[in-house]
Amino acid sequence: MTVFFRLFEYARPHRARLAWALVAMVVYGAASAGIAALIQPIFDEVLPSRQSLLPIAATILVVYLVKGVSAYVSGYLMTDVGQRVVRDLRNVLFRHILGQSVAFFSVQTTGRLMSRITNDVGQVQRSVSETIGDLTRESLALVGFAALLFYYDARLALVCLTGAPLVVYPLVRLGQRVRRTARRSQEALEQMSHVSAEAITGHRIVKAFGAEGRETAKFERASDHFYRTSMKVTSVLSVLPPLMEFIGGVAFVGALAYGTQEIAAGRLSTGEFTAFIAALFMMYAPAKKLSRVNADLQQAMAAGERIFEILDLHNVVQDRPGAIALPPFGGRIEFRDVRFSYASIPRPGAASGEAGRATLDGVSFAVRPGQMLAVVGRSGAGKTTLVNLIPRFYDVTDGAILIDGHDVRDVTLASLRSQIGIVTQETVLFDDTIAANIAYGRPEAGREEIEAAARAAHAHEFIARLDDGYDTTIGERGQRLSGGQRQRIAIARAILRDSPILVLDEATSSLDAESEMLVQDALSTLILNRTCFVIAHRLSTVRRADTIVVLERGRIAETGTHDELMARGGAYAKLYELQLQDEPTEVEI
Repeated sequence: MTVFFRLFEYARPHRARLAWALVAMVVYGAASAGIAALIQPIFDEVLPSRQSLLPIAATILVVYLVKGVSAYVSGYLMTDVGQRVVRDLRNVLFRHILGQSVAFFSVQTTGRLMSRITNDVGQVQRSVSETIGDLTRESLALVGFAALLFYYDARLALVCLTGAPLVVYPLVRLGQRVRRTARRSQEALEQMSHVSAEAITGHRIVKAFGAEGRETAKFERASDHFYRTSMKVTSVLSVLPPLMEFIGGVAFVGALAYGTQEIAAGRLSTGEFTAFIAALFMMYAPAKKLSRVNADLQQAMAAGERIFEILDLHNVVQDRPGAIALPPFGGRIEFRDVRFSYASIPRPGAASGEAGRATLDGVSFAVRPGQMLAVVGRSGAGKTTLVNLIPRFYDVTDGAILIDGHDVRDVTLASLRSQIGIVTQETVLFDDTIAANIAYGRPEAGREEIEAAARAAHAHEFIARLDDGYDTTIGERGQRLSGGQRQRIAIARAILRDSPILVLDEATSSLDAESEMLVQDALSTLILNRTCFVIAHRLSTVRRADTIVVLERGRIAETGTHDELMARGGAYAKLYELQLQDEPTEVEI
């Protein structure tokens, strides 16, 4: 029930609509009982004396109209509340997910997160707008019918309703089973979403390797699993209607047997007995709906549990209490005995304190304003991890990173990241216009500023040749552009952001020679008067760096300028000579 009350908190702001819906439901219940009550005067008064049916017929029509209007009002208001609740819950969930650290996304998948936002929240919406509405509306109708039965003949009513308690136990037991099965069904749907999202996102590789058959088979297995778990839920839910019908049949037989005796004894008139039987039959529809309400609520609770599992996750990287805004950068950046291990990141199912090899171990250096520091080393040496610690994508396990003497953990994330520009090898663009992508870091920028940034990044020329120019929509992840064009858009975005600290993570390693020359020239403009951290796969691109840090297994092997390191003949010189054999043409920043 904790999940239910937490969900209800999202409906609290809309309690006025809930109150009006409740009023409409009370009217609905009274009108439902009123229709059955109007049958009695037809048989006891109108038909025996052959009076006009017009007054009673008009009354019945009015009652039906009132019932219909109240059903519409209550249904509309409950659906409105349900949609509002699901909107608020989905917004909170999306904001919470997007506010998580990079570590969170390293252990979650896109398809599974999307399943929580869409499928699970949708299940909750059906519960709020439909299930709770049915529970209240039909319960009030049943109360009205039951009151009518006891009004006509209390003993006969007790005979007919003795089987009602027999339904409670199977409802509770089936509800528990539904909850477990519904959770497995939602997990199966989540897996299916994950498989489909992964295959669609990687469609180029799927096609390049002719893996359509394998991916289809994987999706079909997930789809079949979802089908089987869904059918288990259906098999449980299908038990209830026959059970209700049987109990209703028993009540009807009891009413006939005992009712005839009541009529013979003169305690019940023909009209009252007819109205009693009509009310008994009219109870079946709301009772049948209510038999599914518990099961539907259990499905919603299972979905709610999965939603709150995400909402209850603690963001491992967040502002400390009392965090200050980082002043404009003007001093230096210092790594002071920095250690970091990915094993320190909380993972689902992982034991706390799990040991693991440190990715960075005792890294110390300092960078002055306007300097370029290059980080080089073999794959897995910890280069990308090192620069990811600067904007606090992860927090250091030990040691500290200082900017102008401020530990980055003591300043607000917003103020820290506002002073850092990033250009990575994997360019991330959005399915929007070129202008919007360039202005992503400064949405308020004018068209002239956007074009100036594009010119500085050598992107204006190809943009101008497009049919819609800067208003061209570039597709998901910028797939309508070439790799070099995407990278120049990313550089223009960083130029427009105008951050004093710049991180370049292998920004040219996947480009052809011509594209690389254009991108390198754009980078030369970008790095002017900025403090730069450069990760380069090709060592020939970092010869002009003020300082080169060579990493080996998470430790600094050596530091110095290109000439100093070459003269030493150490790890850097060996890497450089090895790469130079396969890279005869040098392109410098």
